[in-house]
Amino acid sequence: MDLHLSSHVHAAAAAQATASAFPNGKKAESTDVLPPRAVVTIDVEAGAPTNAAGDDPRDADGDAGGVDYMARAQWLRAAVLGANDGLVSVASLMIGVGAVSATPKAMLVSGTAGLVAGACSMAIGEFVSVYAQYDMEVSQIKRGDGGEEEEEGAARDGLPSPTQAALASALAFAFGALLPLLAGVFVPSWAARVAAVCAATSVGLAAFGVAGAYLGGASMLRSGLRVLLGGWFAMLLTFAVLRLFGTVFHIQVSSSV
Repeated sequence: MDLHLSSHVHAAAAAQATASAFPNGKKAESTDVLPPRAVVTIDVEAGAPTNAAGDDPRDADGDAGGVDYMARAQWLRAAVLGANDGLVSVASLMIGVGAVSATPKAMLVSGTAGLVAGACSMAIGEFVSVYAQYDMEVSQIKRGDGGEEEEEGAARDGLPSPTQAALASALAFAFGALLPLLAGVFVPSWAARVAAVCAATSVGLAAFGVAGAYLGGASMLRSGLRVLLGGWFAMLLTFAVLRLFGTVFHIQVSSSV
């Protein structure tokens, strides 16, 4: 309803109600006489946000933005965790091997082994974890529904799938692991190869952190920096430990390619 039109309508209604309450233009002597209820009517519609169709846009999803971030939490956690894990694990593994061996084949083999082993580990871990959650929720459903098959079947349809979670985690890990593996496998020089792996990993970490924050409605700057600094720390620590290991046990860094 138009704000000005609503004001005029209510003003006319108030004047008419006042005239009927006080005939001949005189006020009543008694203070017990109250104006009709129409005088104090508040136009709630004038202040309500409406769209072109006259409906409140907040009614569609229950909030102003219309995004259910809690519904995204399960798959977002698995995807971001898997991609970051694959990126950091394989990059750190390649840099650690590069600390004691300068051959590109050693870094290629270590990176490939890390990709396959890590993807399998993520898939199995996610499958076992989600299946345990699935079993507990099914038991709770059986206790709560009193054994009714229709309600139990409908409730089970809304539970997360352990197989889908395992596949999603494995694919996310493999996708993250491919970045440092492809960045360093074709570089012949040892220093350039390590630098390429670090650069590709840094870009991937920042991108995954920002993307996860954007989809989750969090601060993109803080999330990107947090993931980036964590990845740098993991790579630096792995390189330092393997370098110290090679020095203590007198492992020669080969310069052959």
